[in-house]
Amino acid sequence: MGQLNDVIHQPVRLRIMATLNTLPPDEYIDFVRLRAIVGATEGNLGAHLSTLEKSEYIAVIKDHVGKKPRTQMQMTPSGRLAFEQHLIELKALLSGSI
Repeated sequence: MGQLNDVIHQPVRLRIMATLNTLPPDEYIDFVRLRAIVGATEGNLGAHLSTLEKSEYIAVIKDHVGKKPRTQMQMTPSGRLAFEQHLIELKALLSGSI
């Protein structure tokens, strides 16, 4: 068995990845909705998104709707794979098979 993914395992990032994992691969979620689901402050969520983006686990798109800025994100294929592997390790740990 491997190890838990330190980037994903942090509680807020785990909630972010779990939320993004529920979306179809071609869909994005906007920052405001994700913040409400995860229950993080704007600054805290932004910092965690930056960490996930640097690890190439999520893609972040910034654009405008009219004059209002919008930030959206989605899980990348490598992020989905890393999340799946993390869940396998976590389940093994919880079942006592590690």
